[in-house]
Amino acid sequence: MATIVALALLAVPRAVLHDLDVIHEGTVLNAVLVFVPLLIWVVVAVLHASNPFLALLATGCVYGLCLAVVHTVFWSPGTVDTAIPDLVLRGAVILSSLFTGIALGTVCGVVAWGLGRLRTSGCRRSRR
Repeated sequence: MATIVALALLAVPRAVLHDLDVIHEGTVLNAVLVFVPLLIWVVVAVLHASNPFLALLATGCVYGLCLAVVHTVFWSPGTVDTAIPDLVLRGAVILSSLFTGIALGTVCGVVAWGLGRLRTSGCRRSRR
């Protein structure tokens, strides 16, 4: 469980820096903060998890929770000019954060599962 939480936390700095308007989409730093943690997720899962898909699905769920907390803490209701009540907007932010985490965990989990299958089938072939 500690590994899952640690992996999820690797992706949190990008959300914090983005919400604080320190980094912006389309920059190299943003790309590094988006893709390097996910690459680490996949590598760790392939090398250490008995079920890489479930490990990364769980990681994605924890990341989604972290993302919801970050967006809730750093999001200012004054940044959106709308008649929709703040509670409704915050609820939507929380749901989209959870969905984002679960989707990332699912995609990375499928990639890790596939790489794990290739890795184990390659090991079996080389032993013959």
